[in-house]
This record gives sequence, C-alpha cells and structure tokens, in this order.
Amino acid sequence: MEFIQEPEFERFQILDENGEITNEEEMPDLSNEELLEMYRYMVLAKEADDKSLTLQRQGRMGTYASLRGQEAAQVGSAYALQEGDWMFPSFRETAVWPVRDLPLKDLMVYWMGDERGMEIPEENNDFTVSVPVGSQVLHATGSAWASKKLGEDSASLVYFGDGATSEGDFHEGLNFAGTFDLPVVYLCQNNQYAISMRREEQTAASSLAQKATAYGFEGIQVDGNDVLAMYKATEKALEKARDNEPVLVEAYTYRLENHTTADDASRYRDEEEVEEWKKKDPIDRFQKFLKEEGVLDNEKIEEIQEEMEERVEKAVEEAEAIEDPELEDMFDYMYEEKTPRLHAQLERLKEFEGGDEQ
Repeated sequence: MEFIQEPEFERFQILDENGEITNEEEMPDLSNEELLEMYRYMVLAKEADDKSLTLQRQGRMGTYASLRGQEAAQVGSAYALQEGDWMFPSFRETAVWPVRDLPLKDLMVYWMGDERGMEIPEENNDFTVSVPVGSQVLHATGSAWASKKLGEDSASLVYFGDGATSEGDFHEGLNFAGTFDLPVVYLCQNNQYAISMRREEQTAASSLAQKATAYGFEGIQVDGNDVLAMYKATEKALEKARDNEPVLVEAYTYRLENHTTADDASRYRDEEEVEEWKKKDPIDRFQKFLKEEGVLDNEKIEEIQEEMEERVEKAVEEAEAIEDPELEDMFDYMYEEKTPRLHAQLERLKEFEGGDEQ
C-alpha cells in the first residue's frame, strides 16, 4: 500500500535579495527600456500607496489597503499580460492599475467613496475592484470559460490573497477550471497574513501552490519580491492558460503595512519580523540589479522619484476636483431595479434631507 505524498515545490527565483542573478537560464528577454518601465511602475505604486495612506489619515480618503512590499508581485505579473487578456483584481492591486493603462485618478476616486471611479474604459479587459474575499476567483473562472467557448486567444488572470484560499469560492473556481480545462491563471499573493491570521494557521499544506494538484493542474511558488521571477513565471503560466491549461501561481511575499488602515498589525506580529522582510524590499532589490546592469544610476533614480511623485499629486488633484456624487446614487445603482427596502430607505433619506427629522 502506498499513500500519496505531498508534492514538493522549489521556490522559483531569478534575483536574490542583493539583486544578483541566481538563475541565468530563466532570465526574461526584456530590453533595458522594458526593465526601466517596470521599475518606474514599482516606484509609482509605492508613491501612490504612501500618498493614499496620508490621504486616509487626513480624512480625504476612506479605508485603504496598502500594497507595500508587494510591488514586484503585482508589476511583474501584470507586465506579462497581453492586451487581449482579462484581469481581475482584489482590493490591493494599486500597482496593477497603471500597468494595465487604467487611470490612477479613477482608483483614488473609488477609495474616496465614489463608485464612478470604477467605470472601466470600454477598450480595457479589466474588471473592477473586488472587496469581498475570493469572489473574483469565480468571475475570472467564468470569464475564462466564456473565452474558451468563443474561441478567443486570451487568458484570464485573477489576483487574491492567501486568506482567499480558505474560501469556498477559491475551491469551486479551481475545481471548475481543472475539470473544463479553462484558460485562467490564479495568482495568489501570499503575504503571510489573512488580516491577523498567519498562513500556517489556515492550512496544513506546506505551500499554497500545491493546492493546484488536487484540481488536476500545475502550481508554482515564486519569490514574490523578485519582479523578474514574477514576470517570467506569469508569462509561462499565461502561455499554458492560452492552451487551456489553468495554472496556480503562489507569489511568496510579505505585507509590510497593516492589512488596511482599519487594522493594527502590531497586535499580531513582531516588529523584528517586519524588519527582516524590509531587507527583502522588492524595489531595492530591483534597483540594485538595474544599477549593476548600467540601466540605472543615482541621478536617474532621483529623476524617476520626482516624476512619480508629481504624477501621483496630479492624480490626487484630478480625483478631488470631481464633483461629489448624489447621495441617492447609492440606492439607484445598487441593483438594476430598486427593491422595496431600498425604496423605503430612499424615502427615509428624503425625509432627513427635507428637515422633517432631527
């Protein structure tokens, strides 16, 4: 009698923490201009993140989920998408937005509480921010199924966190994709915590990538702080997906900030742990590599920093210049047709607005 053993995964990496190449054979075929563009996207994401945290503290933005520490996982994977591919974000993909040519201003409008920020341009194959944990996994699976039925040469890429792997939506989506051989890549950003719950506390599996095995397709664990490894792994995964072979990619990374601005991470993790992960900062790592390759120098780094700061400030100005939405919009656009309860709530609101209630 032989029992099934857990599959072993070797974490895929191209650049180590010092920005040195550890896997020459897997180096992606990218020009210096493309490498520099990826670096610019990462810096832009960091600046947008820092600014959003400040805006929230000043009362100019609602609850916000920081991506700090996950810039490589997001930029590297999004950069591998082709124009016809579909992208499904969760609520933390600030870095993906500009890579997909989506206005940063619109994302800020959304986090400022205005649903109009999620009016995706018609020409973009991108879905809106998904706040419910894991629901976008099913949307991406359905999109992939539609693409296959229509005979399209495209793949769907969906982002979610390690916490989503404990949701039924995750298992239903992957099971369906494996059964029907769908063109979809599931990208789990394992940032080690589902809010306050450690990854080890929600699954006995030694990796999240190995969960793909149960559904009949491949999984890979990638150094999520290595932007080149994330690009190469996602590029390969998307190629497989376009041949109707779904793939699960686990980006092994770390959330340096709180889960959201409503969270206090110091209650459940040690500062020493955070400091250790800061040494693996994805932007610093990529910067070291680019300087060694002669693509970046200190002058260029400062120039890009200033440019991205200006770009973020402009996005904020544009977002805050938009006229406030009507309060009634929350009732008009909740469902295609208002329910009796929404009608009653709207009438109640009108009473308050009319000054009939104190």
